[in-house]
Amino acid sequence: MFPINSKKIASVLLFCFITALSGVMVSCQKEISGQGFLTTETQPDLTTTINTSVSGFVTDETGKAVSGASAQVGTKTTSTDKYGYFEVRNTDVIKNVAFVSISKSGYFKGIKIYTATAGKAAFFRIKLIPKKNVGSMDAATGGSVTLTNGLSILLPANAVVIAATNAAYSGQVQVAASWLNPTAADLNLIMPGDLRGLDSQGFMKLLTTYGMCAVELTGAFGELLQIGNGKKATLSFPLPDVLVATAPASIPLWYIDETIGLWKEQGSATKVGNKYVGEVTHFSYWNCDIPLENAVQFTATIIDATGKPMPNVTVSIQYANGSYTGAHGYTDSTGFINGTIPANAQLILKLFSDYNCNGPVYTQTVVTTNINLSLGNITVGPGISASINGNVTNCTNMPVTAGYVIIQNDNFNSRTTINADGTFNVNILKCDDASNPFTIIAVDAVSNQQSVPLIKVPVNGNNPVGTLNACGTSVAEFINFSVNGTNYAFTAPVDSVGQERDSSGNNTMADLFFGGFNTINFDEIGFSVSKQNIVQGSTQTLKYFESTVTGETNAGNAGAPVLNVNITEYGSVGQFISGNYTGTVNGTSLPVTAYTITCNFRVRRKE
Repeated sequence: MFPINSKKIASVLLFCFITALSGVMVSCQKEISGQGFLTTETQPDLTTTINTSVSGFVTDETGKAVSGASAQVGTKTTSTDKYGYFEVRNTDVIKNVAFVSISKSGYFKGIKIYTATAGKAAFFRIKLIPKKNVGSMDAATGGSVTLTNGLSILLPANAVVIAATNAAYSGQVQVAASWLNPTAADLNLIMPGDLRGLDSQGFMKLLTTYGMCAVELTGAFGELLQIGNGKKATLSFPLPDVLVATAPASIPLWYIDETIGLWKEQGSATKVGNKYVGEVTHFSYWNCDIPLENAVQFTATIIDATGKPMPNVTVSIQYANGSYTGAHGYTDSTGFINGTIPANAQLILKLFSDYNCNGPVYTQTVVTTNINLSLGNITVGPGISASINGNVTNCTNMPVTAGYVIIQNDNFNSRTTINADGTFNVNILKCDDASNPFTIIAVDAVSNQQSVPLIKVPVNGNNPVGTLNACGTSVAEFINFSVNGTNYAFTAPVDSVGQERDSSGNNTMADLFFGGFNTINFDEIGFSVSKQNIVQGSTQTLKYFESTVTGETNAGNAGAPVLNVNITEYGSVGQFISGNYTGTVNGTSLPVTAYTITCNFRVRRKE
C-alpha cells in the first residue's frame, strides 16, 4: 500500500529510488531482520499464515461513503456500514501478503495487501473506481475504444470468449475501463495492491508505476468476457507530460493477481510518443512498472505531546528537493507505521490531517544510509492535535459496554471503540486555524440505538464532549421478504443491505433501488420504488423486483398488476427509509411461474 505519486521527474534514477516508498508501507508493524539493503532476489514466503485484524473506510470516486460493499480478509467476509466502515477481526491470512478485497456492484474490485504481524491491526482508506462502459464493438470484427484521457483498448477479430465456459462469443462487447494516473493525488487510495510484485522469475520486487488501467469486457446479457487462448489485445497507456521525457523506451507490464493481491510480470510495453503500447493476454488491472532492487526499512510511532498515540494519521515521505509529492500510508491504532524507503537519501516525512488543511501539519527531515532506520517516537505539538473524549450511556442511562463513536469531518470518517466503562478518547490532527466543525455520533451495538449527532468545532488540546446518550434512533437495517410462504432475511451488518439511485431497465432517475446480499449463501434481492412525491405515509409504486428465488419478474412492466409500497419512515439523507408491500408477480422465464411476495424493509437513505 503506499504508492508513489510524483509531480516532477528529475531523473529516472531518482524516480526509481522513490519507488521504495511505494512498496510496502502499511499500517501494521512487520519484522525487520538484520541491517543493510533490503534485497529482493529471494523467493517470497507465500504460505506462512498469521492471525490478524484489519479495518478501514471505503468511499466512491467522489469521496462519499460506500455502504453495503463486501469486504473479504482471509476466510472472513463482512459488509461496510453507512459510514463505509468495515472491520474483520481474528482471521488467518498469508503473513507477508495479507489480502483485503472490496467488492461492490458497479465498481472495479478494490484490492489492498499488507504485511501482517501478531498484535497489530492494519488500517486502510480505499476509494473504489466506478465501472463505467466507455464503448462497444462487435466480437466478430474486433475494434478499438479510446478514452478521452488517451487510454486505448484494441481487440482483434474473433478474440473474445465467455469467461465462465471459455466458449467463443459472438455479439456486441461492452468495454468498461479506467486509467489510473500515476501522478494522481489519490493514487494511494484507488490503486490495487501495494506496488509489490513478482517478476518473471518469481522474485519479489518493489515497483515504480508509470500508469495503470482497469479493463472489463461484458456481453449482451452482462456475462463476463475474456480474451481467448492464443489471442492478444493491445493496450495503450497515456503518459503524463511530466513523465514523458524520462520514461524509458520499454517497460515491463504487470497484472494484478486478484487471488493474492500481488502484481505479476507478464510482457512489456514500448514507448510510442507520449504512450506506452503493449499486448496483453487477458483483462484485469494492468500496470507499467520499473522494478527496484534494493532499499531499507524504517519504523516510526506518531504520538501527541502527552504521549498518546495518533491513530490513522496520513504519512507521506518525499525527497527533500521537492521533486515528489511522496507516497502515503496510515498509522495503526497505536500510532505505528513502517515501510520501505530509498537508501542513502535525504527525505522529508510529512503528516497530514483529514481536515482540508493547506498542506502538511508536520514535517521532519529523514536521512537514510544503507542501514535500516528507526525514527522512534515522533511527537506532534499541542497546537495541531485535539483529544476528543467523553462517555456514552444507553437508554437506561447505564454506560454502554459495547459500541463505537463515529467522528465525521466532511467526507472523512473516523471510528473509535467505546471502552468497557462507557468512555472513549481519540486523538486527531487538525489545522492550526481549523474552524470547520465535526460531527460526533455514539452507537450502542447491543440495542442498535444511536445518539443525536453532536456538532463541535475542535480546539487544540482537550475536547471533552460530556455524555452522549445512545438512545432514541434505531440503527437497525434489514430487508425481510417471503416468496410463496418461505421467509428470507437480510440483516446488516452481517448481510449487505443498501439503497442506491436506479436508472436501469424501466426505472427512471426518480426511482430508488434497494438491494440485499447474503455473503454466506449468496442469496440476493433487488427492487425499485418510485420516488416521485415520496414522504412518510405515502404509497409508492413497486417498479422492479428480482431475487435469487424468483429471478427477474414482471413487476412494474406494462400489463402486470400494480404493487403498492407503503412508506412508513422517510428520513433525510443518512437517516432511514422503511416500508412494506405484498402482492403477486410472475417470473419472466418459461414456463411462467406466479410468486406471492411480501416484503418489509428498513435501510439508510443514500439518495
